[in-house]
Amino acid sequence: MAVVEQSWHRVPGGTAVSTVRTLDAMATRAEWDVVGIAAAHRFAAHDMASPTVPVVHHCLPRRALYDAWHRFRRPALRSAVGSVDVVHATGGVVPPPGDAALVVTVHDLAFLRRPEHFTPRGVRFMTRSLELTIAEAHRVIVPSESTAAECRDAGLDADRLRVVPWGVTASSVNDGDRGYVRERFGLPDRFVLWVGAAEPRKNLAGLVAALNAATADVPLIMAGSGGWNVDIAALLAEAPPGIRHLGEVDARDLPVLYDLADAFIYPSLQEGFGMPVLEAMAQGTPVITSSGTATEEVAGDCGLLVDPFDVDALADAFDRLVGDDALRVRLGEAGRERAAEFSWAATAAATEAIYSEAVSRRATA
Repeated sequence: MAVVEQSWHRVPGGTAVSTVRTLDAMATRAEWDVVGIAAAHRFAAHDMASPTVPVVHHCLPRRALYDAWHRFRRPALRSAVGSVDVVHATGGVVPPPGDAALVVTVHDLAFLRRPEHFTPRGVRFMTRSLELTIAEAHRVIVPSESTAAECRDAGLDADRLRVVPWGVTASSVNDGDRGYVRERFGLPDRFVLWVGAAEPRKNLAGLVAALNAATADVPLIMAGSGGWNVDIAALLAEAPPGIRHLGEVDARDLPVLYDLADAFIYPSLQEGFGMPVLEAMAQGTPVITSSGTATEEVAGDCGLLVDPFDVDALADAFDRLVGDDALRVRLGEAGRERAAEFSWAATAAATEAIYSEAVSRRATA
């Protein structure tokens, strides 16, 4: 059983998208029957991450259900979904597993390193989630070695940790798609793309400072939701001419934006994985991203890696990539080949194997 509560958030992000894509791939394998459980909601799940498994809705709203599970370890799941072998907590909230094995996915522990980027309530919630994970989880899935190291430092023993990278699906883009998206958004002939929810760890202030220091006259196009704790209007006011924020775009348009862009730039301070980097690479778009983070693991040697705190280095990488046609072609082709190594089928197979491990560990505990 998977908990897919995150899918109903206004900004579902990689957490929800990765969960739903994994469940989609698991459904084609038909080795495990999966049911989701979620709080009571007035509206359907977000289109970007709508669960494709049956979902049972609890009578309690999200905040009340989260608090009850984390503070009192009730209500029991059995009353809603019956007996299950595995409870998989995929989005931060850790329900009581009862007599089932507990698998928890920890996407990152950013709240430990930079608590100022989160609300006090958010830090309390995620701290409790980590405490429950350390105390109760039979297996812990992380999307990167970077997150695995954070978990070990936080007290999770290594024998419970399993690194399972996310997958990606490349989309076919034709000239009709390109013309439609270019006209719809009024895109310039050349641009560099950034995609994501605007939040402090995405380092948008550093990106704008680097653009102001760069010499290349290629504008930045930003796509994604407004996020939190970042004033987009203030950022745009300080940015060089041509930078635009499109807001949230349709999932069908996103691969076309990647395809049209000269390059993709993503100087995040911390990520659990960095799905936009892999999505850009899958479309053959050359990437600039952060060294020393999970996105370096994703890009490997197929992108330009830059210290995200070094504005001048980021500006230099921007100028270098947009000014060198041959480099863009080489990195684009290399990135596409690397992205082909990541699949949701592999993610699903690894997840199912971990379910079996957790059941065995539960039986011998």
